[in-house]
Amino acid sequence: MDFDLTQTTPHQTYNLLIGLVVPRPIAWITTRNLAGQLNAAPFSAYNYVGTDPPLVAIGVGNRPGPGVIGKDTAQNIRQTREFVINLVTEELGPAMNLCAIDFPAEVDELTIAGLATEPSKVVGVPRIARSPASLECREVTTMEIGRSRVILGQVVSIHVRDEFVDPKGPYIRADQMHTIGRMNGLGNYVRTRDAFFQIPRLTQADWLRRQGGA
Repeated sequence: MDFDLTQTTPHQTYNLLIGLVVPRPIAWITTRNLAGQLNAAPFSAYNYVGTDPPLVAIGVGNRPGPGVIGKDTAQNIRQTREFVINLVTEELGPAMNLCAIDFPAEVDELTIAGLATEPSKVVGVPRIARSPASLECREVTTMEIGRSRVILGQVVSIHVRDEFVDPKGPYIRADQMHTIGRMNGLGNYVRTRDAFFQIPRLTQADWLRRQGGA
């Protein structure tokens, strides 16, 4: 079946993309508005896009309905230029899901979900204390394209719980962290527990040997 995206509705396009771009990591973002109120919300249109400098990108749609009104997360980042990405584990899934509710701006999702915070090292926005790792970020730019916003942030500090760090690299013991990822809609997620397998990366010399060459 072929889909001409010039003929589909935004909702149909959304359904197609979230079912095909999978699995997606979840950026559980904490922000603060100019009045000092905290906000927490998950976004799965997210990934790292560079390491020198270290950059992450998050897609944040506008609020539904007429007009161009950014979600609280996007507005807070525009106003303060700071945010924190907190990783989501199986254990934290239900709390993250509560933070996905479209509460009014004055509601503190962290309080609703019973989550404590801890101060970040560099930015003024706190991290979620129970998250195993957090990325402290500063906004580089926000691009508004149609009703979508793409936020680029530079990671300025990373916190990882000690048991998930192999100091030799340092490497992250991701197989022990048990984070979850987003699949298609309808509340579907994927676990990483006991799901790791390896496909060693090949060099050209490796490939040639497999072909019976040098």
